[in-house]
Amino acid sequence: MYPQTHICFAEWITRTKGDPVTLGSILPDILSGGLFDHYESHSKGEEIYSFLKKHNTLLDFGKALLTHGFVPKGLDYYGDEKYLDFEKGYCFEKAKPFILETVEACNIPLSMGWWKAHNIVEMGIELLVSSRDFYSERFKSAFANRVLISEVNEMLHDLWKRNDIKLPYRVEKFAGLIEQDKADAESLAEKYRLQMFFKHKVEIDTKKVALLIEKAAASVDNELDEFFSTTGNLVKNNITSFIQRA
Repeated sequence: MYPQTHICFAEWITRTKGDPVTLGSILPDILSGGLFDHYESHSKGEEIYSFLKKHNTLLDFGKALLTHGFVPKGLDYYGDEKYLDFEKGYCFEKAKPFILETVEACNIPLSMGWWKAHNIVEMGIELLVSSRDFYSERFKSAFANRVLISEVNEMLHDLWKRNDIKLPYRVEKFAGLIEQDKADAESLAEKYRLQMFFKHKVEIDTKKVALLIEKAAASVDNELDEFFSTTGNLVKNNITSFIQRA
């Protein structure tokens, strides 16, 4: 999922708002690339939270982090990996009708089509979530919170002593690649253009991608709250079970 969706979901699960929740809810995506691939960065939640609990620090940040990834099973697990009886996650299932159009619009080989089409669905969801609230101040406050970012950076260095995470640099880079204001299909497509060029050195057709985002949003609009409710209950149980063991 995309950042505004993760913030919304984490605030709902934790019943808490603030810079630690905002930053924790998107940390796996900030860590992805370089030292950790996508799966690795989304599988560090239990390890990080256990370290935080041991030192009794940044627990709101840690709880928000737990809502995001694959370990424990958070929002992205049910969006990407497996949801109910679907072949994969919810976003992959809903992406199937958009694969060929995504391949054409994004100038990519067919082998990349399903993954990138699931991004289209995620952006459709981001469009719907963004229409319900204003997230720009949350981003602005968290990204400007140098004390928090420094504290998290130091914590990660203590946890993974051989790795220099360089979190302030990662946060700055991440901030430039995402939509922080009220999203529309065109703004999401433009940010996706930057992401695709950064990751794959390809130029996408932003007009076609924007239309696909709108189509994807319409395709999930009537069932999105049900997905969030079902997934939310699963994630709450997963987190509670883990925290009781940690």
